[in-house]
Amino acid sequence: MDGDDMLLSPAGVDQLRQALLSAGYTSSGIAERLGPQATSAMGRNDFRAALRATEERNPLDTLIRLFVCGQTEPEAAVRAAFAPLPLAEALAGGLVERVGSGLRQAIDLEPYGDSWWVLSDVPASARPGVPLPSDHVLGIGGATTTLVGATIRRPVGSALDLGTGSGVQALHLAEHARSVTATDVSDRSLRFAATTAALNGHRWELLSGDLVAPVAGRRFDLVVSNPPFVVGPGTTTHSYRDSGRVGDGITAELAAAAPGLLTEGGTMQYLANWLHVAGEDWGERVAGWFAGTGLDAWVIQREVADPMTYVDLWLADASEATDPHRVAAWLDWFDAQKVEAVGFGVVNLRRGGHTDPVVRIEDLRQAVEPPMGEQIAAWFDRQDWLRARNDDALLGTRFRAVDGLRLRQEASMGDEGWAVDRQVLVSSHGLRWTEEVDPLVLALVGGANGQVPLREQLAVLALAHDVPAEDLAEAAGPIIAHLVERGVIAPVAD
Repeated sequence: MDGDDMLLSPAGVDQLRQALLSAGYTSSGIAERLGPQATSAMGRNDFRAALRATEERNPLDTLIRLFVCGQTEPEAAVRAAFAPLPLAEALAGGLVERVGSGLRQAIDLEPYGDSWWVLSDVPASARPGVPLPSDHVLGIGGATTTLVGATIRRPVGSALDLGTGSGVQALHLAEHARSVTATDVSDRSLRFAATTAALNGHRWELLSGDLVAPVAGRRFDLVVSNPPFVVGPGTTTHSYRDSGRVGDGITAELAAAAPGLLTEGGTMQYLANWLHVAGEDWGERVAGWFAGTGLDAWVIQREVADPMTYVDLWLADASEATDPHRVAAWLDWFDAQKVEAVGFGVVNLRRGGHTDPVVRIEDLRQAVEPPMGEQIAAWFDRQDWLRARNDDALLGTRFRAVDGLRLRQEASMGDEGWAVDRQVLVSSHGLRWTEEVDPLVLALVGGANGQVPLREQLAVLALAHDVPAEDLAEAAGPIIAHLVERGVIAPVAD
């Protein structure tokens, strides 16, 4: 990695880091300088209190006013804030730009986490009404943080970030991977990622090319991607959102590429959009992408939008001027493809080496207990546990109901009093599933106290309900597996 790969020279990056640390330009440093009220207000784009608190214009004040509040600041103050980085190099590297007699931010330099910084283009919110350029490099947004939270954070040897952008995912991967490789179709994005890496003391392998093309023939323990997943007719206007693939083709393409990217036991996680097509079950359609891959797959749908809302969202995201023809063309394409809605979520794949891979496509729009990555890792762990046990082993296992499990009942008043119509188990932790159950399953969960094996529980229930114990045991297998998978009950270690 040489100076041509970054926005600044290697020496300039070191000088910028020194300036930021010296000023205290970190998340905690800014919060301490501004106080809780001003910090909270900034999250709502209300910078009044922050500007009042930074009128001294010491180096930290100036950096806050420049890169957080989006102000134009005097040249002398900016020069002092960047020292020892020469102002000339900050200008040449595109950190700031001249506006009248002062200087303003030309990129976004955002403190992130406890001690990181991320360099990206100035977000649309900081330049109202100014359309984003086609090669805009995204910073830390909602999709970014969704993938950060969903990624399984266990130690791995090699990790790959497909479509790295400004390098946020790679920053996190470097915390638990021995080596990090990142790709992007945009060379400009790679310059930002290289600068982000160097500023935070990292060295990543950065490769130019479309998605998996730069790493053809290579395998990784963990692959993550926040790809350009926006669905439509294949029009490409912004590299950060548009892949050039028609419809949701990029999601299917990544699914097909996954087996060749993963080591044995490797995991791939990526964000995706998929089409809800009239007359088709969206889950079955998505599940078809993983047929024949040999991978365990858990696809989690977190949001659904109708076509009009979807088009408005992405045009506004890039601050594109309202163009009725563009809107109409996009909506006409949705109509022609019989698209009723667009789903958004996380695709989780694992190369487990099984001949009977598990594929689950689920709608999970409730709030979950963060970080979601821990819940996803636990889901795969439960699949491994279930696979390792035959029916007899399952019957010999002691189970307990998980902590925080609640029961909700709906009842109707009749001639003989209240009659229960519906019973729902609710998990207050983890993925917070709700599960409608019949009285027999409710009794099974209620009796799961970890004291006796499942076989003995079923024998008692068989007597109480006057059914053969063998029939109940046979029927209970899939039910128990489902309750374990959902985390409603958990095995007790011997």
